[in-house]
Order: sequence, then C-alpha cells, then structure tokens
Amino acid sequence: MRMAIPIWEDKISPVLDTALRLLIVEVDGRSESSRSVISLDEQDLMRRCLRIKGLGIDIIICSAISQPFLKMLKAGGIEIIPEISGTPEDVLQAYMKGNLFSPKYMAPWCNRNRNGCSDTS
Repeated sequence: MRMAIPIWEDKISPVLDTALRLLIVEVDGRSESSRSVISLDEQDLMRRCLRIKGLGIDIIICSAISQPFLKMLKAGGIEIIPEISGTPEDVLQAYMKGNLFSPKYMAPWCNRNRNGCSDTS
C-alpha cells in the first residue's frame, strides 16, 4: 500500500489543497518498506489530483481538505483520512499501530467523540 502525508516543516500540512510536499511511504503490512518526499507544484486541483493518482497513492492522511478536492481524490479511488494533526512520524507510527484515531492526533477543531468531524462520504 502506498500512503501519502502532506508535510509542512515538521508537521502535517494544514490544508492538502495547497500543500507543497508529500511524504510518500510504502507500507507492507504494519511496517514501512520505503519512503520519499516529492514536491507538488500543481495549483489546479484537477492537475494536482491527477499527479497524486499517477503516484499510485492508495491512502492520504491529512488535516484539512476542501470538499471539491476530497471528491476528486475519492473518485480516483484514493482513501482520505482527514482532520489529523501532528508530526508525520508520529502519525505514521500511530496509523501502523492502529491508534491513529486517538484524541492526540485529532485536528484541534475536531471532536470525534461528539458527532465526528466533517463528513467524508
């Protein structure tokens, strides 16, 4: 499985739509087999979507994402896990350990214990 996490400095980028870099991690079971960082310079959301799809990404863990971009990526067969915050390393490890939805990683505006965050369906 190929996972992407948008990065800004040492954190998950605040908004996927405008992220300039993606950490791409190849995950085999519960372990990482490879990683790379790529630059995203596409401003148009459709082109950005096509670029991400062309990278073979299966899942994206991000913080905020616009509804139009979310719909494009999902239509392209990419699973989106939004409203996550923290350092990419911590989030990646939490995902692989199965505890990504711990309150520690929820974006500040998100309270999944009370009716969840935005609808990603």
